[in-house]
Amino acid sequence: MPIQLTWLGHGSWAISTGEHNVLIDPFLNDSPTAPINADDVEANYILVSHGHFDHVADVASIANRTGATVVSNYEIATWFASQHRVQNTIGMNLGGGVDLPFGRVKLTIAHHSSQLPDGSYGGNPSGLLLTIGDKNIYFACDTALFSDMKLIGAAGIDLAVLPIGDLFTMGPDDSIEAIKMLEPKKVAPAHYNTWPPIEQDAAAWSERVKQETAAEPVVVEPGGTIKL
Repeated sequence: MPIQLTWLGHGSWAISTGEHNVLIDPFLNDSPTAPINADDVEANYILVSHGHFDHVADVASIANRTGATVVSNYEIATWFASQHRVQNTIGMNLGGGVDLPFGRVKLTIAHHSSQLPDGSYGGNPSGLLLTIGDKNIYFACDTALFSDMKLIGAAGIDLAVLPIGDLFTMGPDDSIEAIKMLEPKKVAPAHYNTWPPIEQDAAAWSERVKQETAAEPVVVEPGGTIKL
């Protein structure tokens, strides 16, 4: 099963399996780095890691236009159904997984916060461990470094996507420690260079990954793709 991942800037990703289109944390219309608008994407499933505006801003409009199923924690799934009339939702909780037509989604822990844009409680933030075909892809999403990444890595990670922006998430130093625990084959950075407070030098980060870990760094610009 060919898998193509496209970075849509910030924490947003599009995954194509050829048959299904999956979006992660779509933040497009108000993002200064997104290469496309919300009206330009197609989706069968939208995975949401937590409730912050820069991760949920375009979820409802895309879901209501495409009929995509929103998959998130129970509180966020319920909020989209009740407040935004999203018809298809799957509410989960940390440690739980669900088998979907494109593969399996498991919610992992993440150390962050999760208030929704209107002030509602957004439940527990999460990372996403996806199994698509024979590939395991881990999106740490917005998180601090935590030691259970060692356990997540035990699944055998083909690609890990880690935040490196600092300030709101772990920065480059902690991401290197995360890579050492996760031991992925490949690693890509995200959640950086959207605004000045989270500017980072991705080339310098890539060199550190090569020198300090066994993973292969993969750095793409917004709109760039990674194939597995």
